Amino acid sequence: MKNIKITVEYDGMNYAGWQWQPDEPTLQAELEQAILRVTGRQVRVTASGRTDAGVHAYGQVVSFQTEAELEPYNWQGALNHFLPDDMAVIHAEEVGLEFSARHSARGKHYDYIVLNRRTPSPLLRHRAWHVSVPLDVGAMKRAAVHLTGEHDFSSFQASGCSANHPVRELMLLKISVDGDLITFSLGASAFLRHMVRNIVGTLVEVGRGRFEPDDVADILAARDRTRSGPTAPPQGLYLMKVFYGESPLEEDIGG
Repeated sequence: MKNIKITVEYDGMNYAGWQWQPDEPTLQAELEQAILRVTGRQVRVTASGRTDAGVHAYGQVVSFQTEAELEPYNWQGALNHFLPDDMAVIHAEEVGLEFSARHSARGKHYDYIVLNRRTPSPLLRHRAWHVSVPLDVGAMKRAAVHLTGEHDFSSFQASGCSANHPVRELMLLKISVDGDLITFSLGASAFLRHMVRNIVGTLVEVGRGRFEPDDVADILAARDRTRSGPTAPPQGLYLMKVFYGESPLEEDIGG
């Protein structure tokens, strides 16, 4: 038995998320179908986490066990031959049987992209959140300072989250600007359900002037989801990298 670790890049626009669903197209189903076509056997894959409908990834990590005698370097080409054009395996390797893409992960890095200009972009409509009013980036950066470190993030946790507790360590929250694009980069040991999108939605409210930067400290302390901003839409969110071994440090993820 071999344990294969692959890194998958995908455009989530046409899928109901990562996790397999009986009546909806999912990324997991596409990957498992490709493995079936390569090996002739049905296997269940384990991903580092479940991305929602419309969310993209540059570095989703997946592991699965197989008896196939395919060499690790051949998995990439073999799977890509059967995967749709909006998915691709960009790396493959054999790892120890104790490795799990989900349970061995020590941290993740997400980017969220906002298009901040008056007119929408036909090219970015499935790639970024269009916010038409000018955003105060300086105010958003001052607000972001309150969120880094270890906190109870209940105010940014979606209902139905299966996490055992709401305490997370946010190691990086960086905001950068390139023309009309604002990128929010977040790195943490783990994230709660919709935590990134809820943080971005709240910071955009700061940028609009609906919250003051210091209001974010009060929102965090309230531990009440109704106090924070709206959930940012999924199309601006990208899973960039999953960390294994050592915990992610700020310099590892572009801080």
